[in-house]
Amino acid sequence: YLSQRVAQIIDEELMSQAGGFSIDQLMELAGLSVAQAISKVYSKESYSRILICCGPGNNGGDGLVAARHLSHFGYRPNIFYPKQSKKDLYQRLVVQCNNLKIPFVNELNKQILNNADLVLDAIFGFGFSGEIRSPFGVVIQLLKEISVPIASVDIPSAWDVEKGNIDDRSFTPAMLISLTAPKLGTRQFRGIHYLGGRFVTP
Repeated sequence: YLSQRVAQIIDEELMSQAGGFSIDQLMELAGLSVAQAISKVYSKESYSRILICCGPGNNGGDGLVAARHLSHFGYRPNIFYPKQSKKDLYQRLVVQCNNLKIPFVNELNKQILNNADLVLDAIFGFGFSGEIRSPFGVVIQLLKEISVPIASVDIPSAWDVEKGNIDDRSFTPAMLISLTAPKLGTRQFRGIHYLGGRFVTP
């Protein structure tokens, strides 16, 4: 289990000259890992409608990549991406999703969430700290109230990376796909847990 600082150091080393990876490659590997893990647990026959909630940072980018792969796998993803990044990498990911005609939804409510078979939480990653900024406070609250299963990318959104779900301020997903290595705050997680970190050398 990694602390926030160690997780950051590993990412920096992977993207250094010695590690040799680009952010694009790591995001592609992460998103593919997420899509593969979902396909092992939630069949496209029973869980074809996946609503992917993307935040403004790298975790959201992982979600956009996962949406593309899930579409190729035969699922029917929809994407909620309210704070879109202006960075070229993210804009290219949006273009790729648009080219596959993956719908983007502009608002989130209980009806939209309950119409999904599965929700993919790609809102906040291990870099999250502090208060939940708008509009994601409302989104987190909605996710706490639904019965649709949730799968989280790397760490459940708004969990403290080292202390977990403090004061029950966030939801507990049915499934977690940790990236690189599990984070300290997920030690008490008892749901379905995959690790998408095969690209990290010993």
